[in-house]
Amino acid sequence: MRAMQLKACANLEFVENPLVLVDLPRPVPGAGEVLIEVAVCGVCHTELDEIEGRTPPPGLPVVPGHEVIGRVVAMGEGCSRFSVRDRVGVGWIHRSSGAADENLSDEFVATGRDVDGGYAEFMTVPEAYACPIPEGLGDEQAAPLMCAGSIGYRALKLTGIENGQSLGLTGFGGSGHIVLQLSKHLFPSSPVYVFARSEDERAFALELGADWAGDTFDRPPAAIDAIIDTTPAWAPVLAALECLKPGGRLVINAIRKQADDAERLASLRYEDHLWLEKEIKSVANITYRDIAEFLPIAARIPIDVATERYPLEEANAALLALKREPVRGAKVLAIGRGN
Repeated sequence: MRAMQLKACANLEFVENPLVLVDLPRPVPGAGEVLIEVAVCGVCHTELDEIEGRTPPPGLPVVPGHEVIGRVVAMGEGCSRFSVRDRVGVGWIHRSSGAADENLSDEFVATGRDVDGGYAEFMTVPEAYACPIPEGLGDEQAAPLMCAGSIGYRALKLTGIENGQSLGLTGFGGSGHIVLQLSKHLFPSSPVYVFARSEDERAFALELGADWAGDTFDRPPAAIDAIIDTTPAWAPVLAALECLKPGGRLVINAIRKQADDAERLASLRYEDHLWLEKEIKSVANITYRDIAEFLPIAARIPIDVATERYPLEEANAALLALKREPVRGAKVLAIGRGN
């Protein structure tokens, strides 16, 4: 089968083709596993963290990819949950303890980092962690929902906001444009303020219903009850803390932060950034329940997922664009037969 494989971590400032197109044997599902023929796989910023070594794979080579949509084509011993040709998705969680806090468990195994993922024509996953895809969601639309959307849903829950309270989004890429629509559905009376460096991203946010959009360091019309940060940098964290109301909460939705501007943390001022019972909370991984709860909501809204399609062989180009260019929605690799 065709697959894009990472053989060594690399800095994408200097290396433009970290992934190599290879021909691998088709995987065989073990007991309790299903074999998925991959239709599409979303491209996530976490792949950049893996490739550049901020959250390196425990072993190389590995096939990245954890926003997977495809169909079940074979089942291992003991499987009974799906039938052949059922459409399923796989997210960042490949398997874990099954407990409510399985995202924090030592048993957590990440798709496309700890085991081979979806930048390939086929992959396996325990049937308990393959998620049915609701009717009405196309493959390309559903792929970013498996991580960018679902982890955004978890981050939104962690803000603790209620209808009428304000929400800020700093960074407006694959996750932000989904969370904006989700928030407008779940909390219709809550204003949403978007912070983004790119003028195009700010215009896109306003198109999707943001009540205000400004630069990362602009001040919104009013202090904000909760802000979700999806950026890879530290400067937006300090800027967001200054915009919070007393008692407000900043939720950092990033698996790693880059070190490029870590010196900004030295300018943290307690009285401006943390005083008056402001909180900082991180999002760690994702549970299967997050994905299973979110997908039907996304289908009902329905969420309009902006995507840019690349063939599997151009995965490197998609990754470089994600790192270097303004983002409008999500990037998706077209790999096999769709729905």
